[in-house]
Amino acid sequence: TYYDETNGDLKVIHCTEVLCVAGTRTVLDGDGDVGQSTSITIGADGLGLIAYYDETNGDLKVAHCADRTCASATITTVQSDNDVGQYVSVAIGADGLPLISYYDATHGDLRVAHCADTLCTQSRHRAIDETGHVGQYTSIAIGTDGLGLIGYYDVTNGDLKAAHCVDRECTAADVRILASRGDVGRYTSIAIGSDGLPVISYYDATHGDLRVAHCADVACQAARDHPVDRAGDVGRYNSLAIGTDGLPLISYYDATKGLLKVAHCADVECRRARTTVFHSRGHVGQFTSVTIGVDGLGLVGYYDVTKG
Repeated sequence: TYYDETNGDLKVIHCTEVLCVAGTRTVLDGDGDVGQSTSITIGADGLGLIAYYDETNGDLKVAHCADRTCASATITTVQSDNDVGQYVSVAIGADGLPLISYYDATHGDLRVAHCADTLCTQSRHRAIDETGHVGQYTSIAIGTDGLGLIGYYDVTNGDLKAAHCVDRECTAADVRILASRGDVGRYTSIAIGSDGLPVISYYDATHGDLRVAHCADVACQAARDHPVDRAGDVGRYNSLAIGTDGLPLISYYDATKGLLKVAHCADVECRRARTTVFHSRGHVGQFTSVTIGVDGLGLVGYYDVTKG
C-alpha cells in the first residue's frame, strides 16, 4: 500500500508472483488527500487491512479489502475529532481484532484504537500517553503475552519510549523510556524476536546512526541498545522484520549518499550486523518497508526520489 502524491490517493498493489515484478494496481480511497501515513496487515479473515491518515479531514481511517487482491475495500473513519491518524501502525491482536497506534496532532498524544470487529467498522479509542508532546513514529506489535507493545518517539524530550498495553483492548499502558541519550527514537520499527522478546530499530538524530534496542522482557521495561550503522547519516525510514533464520533484517535510508541499505543482524540482539547497499542508482531509499516472503526471503518496498 502507498500514497499517490500527484493525485492524493491511497493505492494498493497486489503482486501476481513472489518477486513482485508485476501486479495489479488499485485506487482504494481517492476522496481528498489521503494515504500519506499507511500501515498494512493481514486480518484474521485472511484479507488485507490498511490503517491510514486522511490529511484533508485530519482523520484516522481504515480500509478493509474485499478480497485477496484488494480490488475494492470497505472504508471506515475510525476517529474524526481533532487532527489524528499520522504515524499510524496496525497489528492483529490475540483476540483476532485490529489494534491501531497513532498520533494525535491536536493534543500531542499517543493514542490507540481497538476495533470491535474484523472490518473495524466500530472501535474504541483512547490516549495512552499524554505526558508532554509524544506519539510520533509509532510502531505496534503483539507480544508473546498476547498484549500490544508500541515503540514511539517523545518529541518533548527526544526519547525512545515503549508502551506495554495492560489488556487486549489497550485501555491503559505501562510506559517506559528505553533510550534518552540525545535526540533518539524517530522512525521506530518493532517486531517480536525469535527469542520471544521485542526488538526495536530506530534513528539516532544526534549522531545520524541506525540503532537497535533489544528488550530485556516481554513488557520491555528495560532494553539494551546497539549501533547498527554509523557510516554517515543513516537510519531514517527504517523497517524491521524477523527473517526465517530468526535474525532481524532492517531496511533503511542512507541520507548522506541517497541510498537504500539493508542490515542483517548476526544475533537476536543485533549487537553486530552486516550492512549492504541494496539500491544505489539515483536518489532512492526513503519510506522503506520490509517483510519476509513465502520463499523465506526479504522483500523491500521503497521510494525512488529521482524518478518519483
